[in-house]
Amino acid sequence: MEKKVLTQEELQEIKSIQTENASLVSQFGELEIVTQNLSLRKEELIKKFKELKNREVKIGQTLQEKYGDGNIDIETGEFVSN
Repeated sequence: MEKKVLTQEELQEIKSIQTENASLVSQFGELEIVTQNLSLRKEELIKKFKELKNREVKIGQTLQEKYGDGNIDIETGEFVSN
């Protein structure tokens, strides 16, 4: 079997490709961590949003039972029935 030696330029190109590949793998890993963190954050925000909507419905029902149908002026607190 005959052995041949790569040129310095060929060897350098292979090493450069390996280095860039390792860097890309690292960046993909970092991106995946960021993606997972964003996904968790999104789930938390969705949960908080659902809780807020439930509170909104509950206060709406409570106020409707107490005052009936109508509109509330948030600035003055006045209730105007329909």
